[in-house]
Amino acid sequence: MLPSELKPEQFSAYPPQAKALVTQNLAVLRELPLSFLPGLLREAIEFDFRFPAERKTLENEIGYLARLSTALRRQWFDEFSTIALSPQLEHFDWVNSPAQFVEQLSSHLWTTHQLDAFRTAATDYADRLRMALPVQPPAVPRLGITVIGQGVESYDAPLFRRLRSHGAYFSRVAPGNGLRILLDVVSTRAKTHSDDYEHWYIDGGDPLEHDPALTCISYGALEPVRAAILRNMHSHIEKPGMGPEMLRTIMAGWRPSDLGIRSSTDAVLDRFQVRLLTEGSGTQIFSTSFTQWAAREALRRAEPSTLFVRFAPRQRQRPMNELLVPGAERPELDPLGSLIDADIGAYYNWLNQQRLPGAEKGAFLAWFEEHSSAVVIGPSVPRGTESHQPTDMRQLLSWIL
Repeated sequence: MLPSELKPEQFSAYPPQAKALVTQNLAVLRELPLSFLPGLLREAIEFDFRFPAERKTLENEIGYLARLSTALRRQWFDEFSTIALSPQLEHFDWVNSPAQFVEQLSSHLWTTHQLDAFRTAATDYADRLRMALPVQPPAVPRLGITVIGQGVESYDAPLFRRLRSHGAYFSRVAPGNGLRILLDVVSTRAKTHSDDYEHWYIDGGDPLEHDPALTCISYGALEPVRAAILRNMHSHIEKPGMGPEMLRTIMAGWRPSDLGIRSSTDAVLDRFQVRLLTEGSGTQIFSTSFTQWAAREALRRAEPSTLFVRFAPRQRQRPMNELLVPGAERPELDPLGSLIDADIGAYYNWLNQQRLPGAEKGAFLAWFEEHSSAVVIGPSVPRGTESHQPTDMRQLLSWIL
């Protein structure tokens, strides 16, 4: 089937808001090339479970395409139209399974040597869209906070080396009540600017007591879900002929109800957490991997104004066949190795925050939990500087708030 043949009833299996979005814009969708449209539907079919920032982006994109003249729209998609597709792809049920179509399209592009042409078309389209729909900065400057090193008694090697050149490093921070002060700050922001999914708290262990205004996810709270995923993974791995690509496709189809999540009132957050555990590498096994991936995806998808991330010790590395065994004994933790992981993770959190609109006005703080090392980055903070004078957490925050 080709896009020009689309009918409203073909979207009957879509969730309510997704169905309304595509059927109301069916006229423009019919004019898009098959090499492009399933990628758009892959986003649209999940519309009901997207964050507000994602919904707005998709609505703006489709709305802008609908406003283009027919001639200009053809010009925009001329490069996509030159991509040759196989009869198998044309007969695939790309309406109801757009993600699977995109996977098969990737393989087809590779084997037919069209990958470079498709990449060029996608890049040109993204550039046009970016110029047509300039991004808007957040209502308040972004604030990112990353806390690392939980459970580490001492560590003499330098920390935050990748971050120091972008801000000020402090070596004599009084750690007293530091976590509480940081959580109070993000809680105050959440209550003052109370949009949904605008202020996040991600914990690699069990979450601290926090204000319910924060969107909170934690590795500890998801232990039953992680156990269910490992059981399911283990049962599939034992099947003859099961490879990593097939397992990934199977896991991508799992829903919260498949993993024991049935009573939550936040379907959007439920789906997000399942995606973290089924699409991220190692997120089911290592708390540092979970924390890093959760921070990355929260920034990329929800575009929050506030992100507080606290890393916790991960289990010590063991052979993969042991790590994937469900119901194994309580793992041995590796606080020192986790500190090294989290030090790099703090840098990635800052990098990912820099990719968002309004990055030049945002601020970032990273702290070695219960120790004296911290780095602060912000518009008013002198870059590449160090302070060895006694200070405390409130004074650090005064540089960026």
